[in-house]
Amino acid sequence: MDRRTWLAAAVGLIAAPRVGDAQAPAKVFRIGLLGGSTPTSPEAGHIWAAFFQEMRDLGYVEGQNVVFVGRYYGDRIEQLPAFAAELVRLQVDVIVAAATPAPETARGATSTIPIVVANHTDPVGSGLAQSLARPGGNVTGLSLVALELRLKQLQLLKEILPGLSRVAFLRHPTIPLDWRELESAARSLMIRVQMVDARGPNDFAGAFAAAARERAGAMIVLGGSTFFANRWRLAELAGRSRLPTVYLLREHVEAGGLMAYGVDLRDSFRRAAGYVDKILKGARPGDLPIERPTKFELAINLRAAKALGLAIPPAVLARADHLVE
Repeated sequence: MDRRTWLAAAVGLIAAPRVGDAQAPAKVFRIGLLGGSTPTSPEAGHIWAAFFQEMRDLGYVEGQNVVFVGRYYGDRIEQLPAFAAELVRLQVDVIVAAATPAPETARGATSTIPIVVANHTDPVGSGLAQSLARPGGNVTGLSLVALELRLKQLQLLKEILPGLSRVAFLRHPTIPLDWRELESAARSLMIRVQMVDARGPNDFAGAFAAAARERAGAMIVLGGSTFFANRWRLAELAGRSRLPTVYLLREHVEAGGLMAYGVDLRDSFRRAAGYVDKILKGARPGDLPIERPTKFELAINLRAAKALGLAIPPAVLARADHLVE
């Protein structure tokens, strides 16, 4: 073998990959999505889009290193336990649970698969976490400041309706609520409160009728996927009942509701993606503090106010982040 032939053979041996050095294929993570509305639905598409965009910004490309497995129950909330169990059987790496009762149902289906809640009124009070600072189990994510939010909503109603003395709270029966604390907070504003329940759209009209029978002067709609998906129907019934109604999310006002005070849901879902990223990189959900909102927004529908014959005080209008005219 001459010198040039020997050198070429040696270079080839050096450049050839060894079997032991072959790169292992990248892991493809499976992310379970559990909620009421699908990412393609008109009522929630923009919210899920914020989550998917943040996942892409964090380096996750669907079909390459991540696969999303979605289960959405719509108006058939009775399907939720079966959907949660199915995600567990599929051995997803993380479950992203939207609004109550999806997080509670997911936690009932697994105590080992990490669960990230996109927004929850009270993770500690509902038993999902031991504390906000150290959740301690397999659930973490984002929490609303429930009582403080409801007190602020009552204060806003009192500003636009100074003579208000009774407020109905519309809730889904599965949503946790500390009624005694709420009553105490309302008393400080000289307001009595009543609870009306609705499991689905077929119960909405009856809930508004119950509020009217008790002579409620206004209503506050608590959070929940059923109410969010049917926000146009709620706005219609509130207008027909001539009942000033406050909601948690701006989207209700954009659907015709009077007023909303709460968080930006798109930002919450965007931040939920950051939790997923940390967990996929090895963090334990029980060690990740549950975050509280850092920004609240006030939205007012001036058309709805006019239809109700309400004059929104200038001081309230000046604080609004969003006005629908």
